[in-house]
Amino acid sequence: MSAEYPSKQEQRRLQMSDIARLAGVSVSTVSRALSGSRLVNDETRQRITELARSLNYSINLGAQNLRLQKNNTVAVVVPFDAQSRQHISDPFFLSIVGAIADELTDRGIDMLLSRVDAERLDLAAQIIDSGKATGLLVIGQWRHHDQLNDMAARKLPVVVWGAQMPQQLYCNVGGDNRLGGDLATRHLLDAGRRHIAFLGDAELPEVMMRRAGYWDALERAGQPRTPGLELKAPFDVSSGRAAMERFFAEHRAIDGVVACSDLLALQAIQVLRSLDREVPADVAVCGYDDMPLAAYCDPPLTSVHQPVAQAGAQLVEQLMALLNGQTALPVTLPVHLVVRQSAP
Repeated sequence: MSAEYPSKQEQRRLQMSDIARLAGVSVSTVSRALSGSRLVNDETRQRITELARSLNYSINLGAQNLRLQKNNTVAVVVPFDAQSRQHISDPFFLSIVGAIADELTDRGIDMLLSRVDAERLDLAAQIIDSGKATGLLVIGQWRHHDQLNDMAARKLPVVVWGAQMPQQLYCNVGGDNRLGGDLATRHLLDAGRRHIAFLGDAELPEVMMRRAGYWDALERAGQPRTPGLELKAPFDVSSGRAAMERFFAEHRAIDGVVACSDLLALQAIQVLRSLDREVPADVAVCGYDDMPLAAYCDPPLTSVHQPVAQAGAQLVEQLMALLNGQTALPVTLPVHLVVRQSAP
């Protein structure tokens, strides 16, 4: 004899009863609060929303509003990480946010730009729960892969720019970071460089993959990994300059640099010059991202190109799939090396 299980609608009604009991209100009040009704005061609505979230009740007002054509907004969330200190003014952030904005505009969708503490990425979920936006595009995983998984487990429509990780529940779009690190390092090795430094915080998923590519190229060339030639450099170039000065002063044998961003590469060039080392004659330098400024600095910067315009379009495409009830799988975009005078 088969057991009878409650339907999804019945399960939601049971959960709503639990919320009503804990909040000390009627089920109809819970229903109104979760649907954004103005008949419920702000204090009660907030209490009910917090209880619903603690019970993993999937409110998903954004998707509801989209179906009712009440909301046509996507939130782009740029977390602030206190350790990496990458600011929203970073050229890569500006470029990818611009590419997303162009794609959303072409589709007639509004964009809400939000900055949240990377330690509290769960706050981004409130943008959906409150009905301010239909879905989330998060720029960067930082160190909080688990929080993104929690958001995906709640069935929130979220797509992340970043690296594909093991046991990942959310959809991500990202460049082929491992290949990028490999291409930059291989280019320096082919140019005869043998003491190649890596600059970047490998605790961040994308940088970790770029370092793995750096290791791949060294291994194929029969070169040993040298931990002393790796500098855990933050994205905020001003806070990391002193450490970079000490690093290059202590390692005079370095003749090549793979930096995990163009800004870090440009700072490395400045520091090397301050130590009377010429680029590229003494040290060849490769950046990452190939931002427009890379072609105009002195010397013009060799850099791994990320397809930012394609990235913006793909992020929006995957989010639209989720909002339409479809499966959205991770996407890895191709990268290539653009050779300029900093590492000819």
